[in-house]
Formats: sequence, C-alpha cells, structure tokens
Amino acid sequence: MALPGTDQLAGLHQSLDLWFAETARDLPWRELDCSPWGILVSEVMLQQTPVVRVLPVWRDWMERWPTPAHLADEPSGEAVRHWGRLGYPRRALRLHAAAVAIRDEHHGDVPDSYPELLTLPGVGNYTAAAVASFAFGRRETVVDTNIRRVHARLISGHALPAPALTAAEMRLADALLPEDQPLSVRWNASVMELGAVVCTARSPKCTDCPVRSSCAWLAAGEPPPSYTPKGQSWHGTDRQVRGAVMAVLREAAIPVPREMFEQPPADLGFAPSGVGIPLAALHRLNSAPEQLERALDGLVSDGLAEIHDGGLRLPA
Repeated sequence: MALPGTDQLAGLHQSLDLWFAETARDLPWRELDCSPWGILVSEVMLQQTPVVRVLPVWRDWMERWPTPAHLADEPSGEAVRHWGRLGYPRRALRLHAAAVAIRDEHHGDVPDSYPELLTLPGVGNYTAAAVASFAFGRRETVVDTNIRRVHARLISGHALPAPALTAAEMRLADALLPEDQPLSVRWNASVMELGAVVCTARSPKCTDCPVRSSCAWLAAGEPPPSYTPKGQSWHGTDRQVRGAVMAVLREAAIPVPREMFEQPPADLGFAPSGVGIPLAALHRLNSAPEQLERALDGLVSDGLAEIHDGGLRLPA
C-alpha cells in the first residue's frame, strides 16, 4: 500500500470537501446551532444504529433533555425508557452517567478536548474524537466503520477493512488527516458520509463516487473480500428476548411481577392494551424458561432493570 503523494492527497481533500458541501444529508446534529450535548447524544445513538432510526429518538431526547443537567436530574430509568427500540440500551445508561458527570464535574458543559471527553463514563476513543472534532472543531482522527471501509478501498485496495480496527488503520487515518484544522473536521465528516451513502458495504455506488478515479480497489478490478462478514442474528436469540422484556418495562408504570413475564394471562376475549401489548409480544416468542430467566437476570445485573416490591422495573 502506497500513501498518496502530497498533490494527490490535497486533491482527495478538495474533491471530498466539495462533494460534501454539495450533497451532505441535512441532519439536525450537523446544524450550526446544535449544541455539543446534541452532538454527543447523536454520536452515542448512531453507534451500530442507522440514521433513520436515530432521528426521531434524538429529537425526542433533545426536546426532553436539552442540556446534560436536564437528563442528569432524571432517574436513569427514564433514559432507558425513552431510548425506545434503538437497541443496545446500555448506551442510554452510559449517556445518563455521562450527563451526571458533566453536571457535577464540568459545570454542566460538555468537555471540549479529547482527553477530557475520555474521562466521561462510557465515552471511548471514537466518541471522544468525534465530539472533539464535530462539536469543537478540534483536529482529531475520527475512525468509524464507514471511514475504515472508505480507507480500505480508496487507499489499500481491499473490499473491506479488517474485522477489527488495527494499529495500521489508525496510522493510515492519521496520515490522511489534513493539517488544516477546519479542513480536518470536514474531512472526517465527508469520508464518513461517503461510506454511509456511496461506498457502502454491500452495494457501493461507485459511479456516484467523487474520488473513484483515485480508488485503489477499483483500479485492482474490485477484488472480493478476504473474509465473509458475519451478520448478527436476532430471531430466537437472547437479545430478542431481552428486547421484548425491555419493551414491557418501558411501557410499565409500576413494577411488573416476574410471573407476568413467565406466563401469559388468561384469554379474556379482547385485545390487550397498555403493558399487555408488549407482554403479549413477549409471550408469542415462546422462549424456553431458561432463556427468559437469563434475560431477566441479565437485565438486572446490567443495571437496565431492578427488583422492587417483588417485580421488575426500570432503574430509579
């Protein structure tokens, strides 16, 4: 793999910068008046979750909790409740914990540097770099799945990046990052956007790519991936059962007795309503008793549910 020369790299920077200015999706966390808190929330929500699912939940959160202090003043269970069906609800707990830390340790303001952001609960290398870049205009190397895929094809000539982030990928991303600070922020955003809407994993739209003439993967004849990505199963898994239980807890205003999860109520001849709707959906899964037990006990041990008055509820 040969890195682009100085002139070629400048051309890549310029081409993607112009393309992004003309075609970037209109997303609320990209608005100039979006707060650093709004950007932090979006970055956590967007992890492993498509934009179309995040948008309504993000808008609800920002209306309900426009600052970290607003969220920190609520029980953590409310963060889980309003996380909805985004999946991986522990992210909601981490955001709540980060909001508490921001309120108590940073005077209510999201920290503006990568090292300080890393001190927040649940904030890792990617999120710290992304918030520092997109919220505060810092020159930071942002590397997500979309950026890794663009780098793999454009520079390395591979159909897909390695299954896990490598040190070599980070060195490549560092080398490609513009020295100019504002341009570095736009480069992070534009490469991410290219991977999300053009250089996609399964059906890349190469004819729409603004840098296709420089793409090492196209030049190599589009070689196939060296491995087959493993899709995440859902139906019949513990994750599906946990999600169904969480749907019940989000709807419930009072603790739900354990036996209600385990046994469907008697058929009274009319459709369920309220908490009965997600309960009916849970019972239709016909989960094995041991699988349901794992789900209930796992949610309690993960802090996503707690036992109160003999039943389960969202954390207080």
